[in-house]
Amino acid sequence: MDRTEILRVQKYLRNLFRLDTIELQARQNRADSVEVMVGGEFIGIVFKDEEDGETSYQFQMAILEMDLPPAPGAKP
Repeated sequence: MDRTEILRVQKYLRNLFRLDTIELQARQNRADSVEVMVGGEFIGIVFKDEEDGETSYQFQMAILEMDLPPAPGAKP
């Protein structure tokens, strides 16, 4: 992804999530994806997909069980 494309996708994500601290950073040796950061913390990857003359972007984010709040009614 080139710089213009990265900035367009970053602007889209910032508007979608209403979060100005989202930042997309190029990955070393990977032209098809960028890292997604929030407040300097890595949260996922956006992959570029070009197929049948159309371009789309896939945002992939893993959520670890240990990062989730306790379930309602769960004992600490």
